[in-house]
Amino acid sequence: MSYIIDRRLNGRNKSTVNRQRFLERYRGQIKEAVADAITRRSITDMEHGEKVSIPTRDISEPVFHHGQGGEREMVHPGNREFTTGDRIKRPEGGGSGKGDGKASDGGEGEDEFSFSLSQEEFLNFLFDDLKLPNLVKRRLAGIETFHWQNAGIVNDGNPARINIVRSLRAATARRIALGAGARRRLREASAELSLLLTEDTSPVHKARVDALREEIERLRRRVDRIPFIDTFDLRYNHHVKVPKPSSQAVMFCLMDVSGSMNQSMKDMAKRFFLLLYLFLKRNYKKIDVVFIRHHTSAKEVDEQEFFYSRETGGTIVSSALKLMRDIMAERYPADEWNIYGAQASDGDNWNDDSPLCQKMLADDIMPLMQYFAYIEITPREHQALWESYEAVQSGWPGVFSMQQIVDAGDIYPVFRELFARKKA
Repeated sequence: MSYIIDRRLNGRNKSTVNRQRFLERYRGQIKEAVADAITRRSITDMEHGEKVSIPTRDISEPVFHHGQGGEREMVHPGNREFTTGDRIKRPEGGGSGKGDGKASDGGEGEDEFSFSLSQEEFLNFLFDDLKLPNLVKRRLAGIETFHWQNAGIVNDGNPARINIVRSLRAATARRIALGAGARRRLREASAELSLLLTEDTSPVHKARVDALREEIERLRRRVDRIPFIDTFDLRYNHHVKVPKPSSQAVMFCLMDVSGSMNQSMKDMAKRFFLLLYLFLKRNYKKIDVVFIRHHTSAKEVDEQEFFYSRETGGTIVSSALKLMRDIMAERYPADEWNIYGAQASDGDNWNDDSPLCQKMLADDIMPLMQYFAYIEITPREHQALWESYEAVQSGWPGVFSMQQIVDAGDIYPVFRELFARKKA
């Protein structure tokens, strides 16, 4: 067995880089653990870190070893029962004990590899590849974000931003300009010297030849003294900091808190909206969240009241849509804001109210929306509100989406389905 020892000095933050590589390598297993954790958690613990376990067989590493040297002759008998890659079951026998762990009946085994995800890492995996659909830039929402933009070439700057091509081009132009006269005279003197050397040399001619040779030598030294590149030739890429247009958006969260919604349904609705709230606040800076609770009447509330108030009553869904429409008209003009909506209900509504909801959505709300998601939380068959919303969905494909949640295990998959990053 060979052992490779790395004696290089550890650089700063080397463990951080190694951890990121590890998380990227086992992304699939970690995402499954995060999805399972969401269904087990209470609302107050939704955004905390998580302890993740990975089976040991999934983290096996290749090793170096000495092969059997020399020439060998081997005979591999064939068989009619197995082929390459088949798994052979362990012979029965022994006992696996009565504990909670996964004991092996063969007398040996390995524990799973466990590690903890920080809050930041947990949220990264939780909201990986999610995005608000149809987000467009309405206007400059403040000047808090900037980006660097190329602004041409300058004579002074940071050595890290030197432009090699432009610098060499400037150096070539300078050498041509400074040496043009000397090179021209050098060519003339060389031609005259060649002419005199072909003739009979007299004392006068000999003096002229010596003078030309001295002049040629002096001109060559003068040309050679011109530097290949000078600090005057250096050119630098110039970058300027310009404001970056940011998209401003508003999300309307409409939650049914009527008496037909039992405590389990309300808890699932709150879990969904808490996931949505964490996703928005983590990924978008310029976004407002409007919380609306409704039973027979609708009311705009703050975050604390939205998630923890115990008020209940009958069911009139149109009251929430009317309040949403009025707030949009008063505070969020569609030409300046990306408007989104998410509604959670059990689908129970007054029969005469469902057609009114359909008309209000189709005529007044959907023409101004970027995206609207309806989540029906019920284990029963769909009711009149679902049927009315189906007519709205047929008129606004890709903008109006509908999903059903039966139990807590459906919350995270439905959330990812509604806000998954769509390929262009």
